[in-house]
Amino acid sequence: MRLRSCCVYSAGVLCILLLIAGIAMALTQVFEKLINNKIKEQVVLENGTEAFSVWEDPPPPVYMQFYFFNLTNPAEVLNGDKPVVLQIGPYTYREYRPKEEVKFMDNGTRVAAVNPKTYVFEPNMSSGSEADIVRTVDIPVVTVMEKFKDNIVIRRIISDLMKANSIGIFGTFRVGDLLWGYEDPLLKLIKNILQIDDHFGLFYKKNGTDDGEYVVFTGKKNYQDFARIDEWNGQSTLNWWTTEGCNMINGTDGASFHPIIKKTEKLYIFSSDLCRSIYAQFESEVSVRGVSGFRFVPPSEVFANLTINPDNAGFCVPAGNCLGSGLLNVSVCKEDAPIIMSSPHFYQADDKFAQDVFGMNPNKEEHETLIDVNPLTGMLLRGAKRVQVNVYLHQIPGFSQTGKIRTLVFPVMYLNESVVIDEESARKLYTVVTEANVIINIPFIVISVGILLGVVFIVFMCRQQTPLSTEAERQPLLSS
Repeated sequence: MRLRSCCVYSAGVLCILLLIAGIAMALTQVFEKLINNKIKEQVVLENGTEAFSVWEDPPPPVYMQFYFFNLTNPAEVLNGDKPVVLQIGPYTYREYRPKEEVKFMDNGTRVAAVNPKTYVFEPNMSSGSEADIVRTVDIPVVTVMEKFKDNIVIRRIISDLMKANSIGIFGTFRVGDLLWGYEDPLLKLIKNILQIDDHFGLFYKKNGTDDGEYVVFTGKKNYQDFARIDEWNGQSTLNWWTTEGCNMINGTDGASFHPIIKKTEKLYIFSSDLCRSIYAQFESEVSVRGVSGFRFVPPSEVFANLTINPDNAGFCVPAGNCLGSGLLNVSVCKEDAPIIMSSPHFYQADDKFAQDVFGMNPNKEEHETLIDVNPLTGMLLRGAKRVQVNVYLHQIPGFSQTGKIRTLVFPVMYLNESVVIDEESARKLYTVVTEANVIINIPFIVISVGILLGVVFIVFMCRQQTPLSTEAERQPLLSS
């Protein structure tokens, strides 16, 4: 009997100790801090770490999809009607992007590298071939007209050459040529006069080449600096825009992020395609191949007009010339070509831009840029960069080729650069996350055991306090 009582009271004491220990560990987050510190030590760009291996040569396949807008009524557009376009595509390419010329600097706190990208056409993932024909605006022609519209002599020469050779502002092109380059008839005619390249392509000279050297922080000093860009092409800031804030190079290249990501923070990304930095905010919790993640998306304020977001005033070029929300004039970094960037189908842009073109159907699911990242490791689970290339069109005095065209932002094509973590990487990451979750939840496991012992203690105490019956009480009430 004494042994039983001793066991019961021991269970009670152990219950209290476990509850105190579990609650104390939960409040101080001792195991969570332990895991976080371990992750911070491991997620560093240095030889031998998994983080460096993934950064240097990303294992998941990256695909680039191109969608073009085929113009169906060019004559009517020149007469002042709205363009009617038909989306064609995708034309899909596998993208290979290993880092090269990697060299560590400043005792391993920074690392420099170039990131050449190679594109290989994937016919099985495409809706047509590179030989498909698309009718769209002739970007070199419009660029030349814009560049020399104020020079009366050169303007007249170019206009006469265009008339003599039946060159207009719209043309038909092979998909492969429009992407990777072709000899443009107008550029060929004026090549020797203006000393310019007579070839043009949306990705001309970008297959197998890099966009410059990046110097990034390794995360050795501060985990939040992991893969953050310090310099691009030898510069720590840009010089295209009119304010210091807009010229800042913020964040990573979008392929890597620091570990221990919180829902409240902004993820900054620098894109050389957009010639600027953007940021994304938490939207929802997701699961990719069984691995938990946070979804971050750029809010509408990123590309909003300065009346909505005054911080964007510096992106209005020339100064004070703002096109409206959802658009970015990148002519300053695209050799003065009248290129306007937006989200596909003018998603999140002012309604007028989609209404100016028949065939625009913006929707969140297909046209939003998104980043799904594992918050513990910062590893990218899924990403989709969706950007549309447009051309600013209007009547240009001295060039009858522009006819009665209305002023509009004409969509040429949009791209979807996407990646999803591969199964092998997902299995490795799932194991890491699962083990971390078990360790982090040790305090709650301890509390649960304490509660269970508490229940056992209460049950046995109640049974001990039940009075034993007497001999008389055990006699039957009736006897024969």
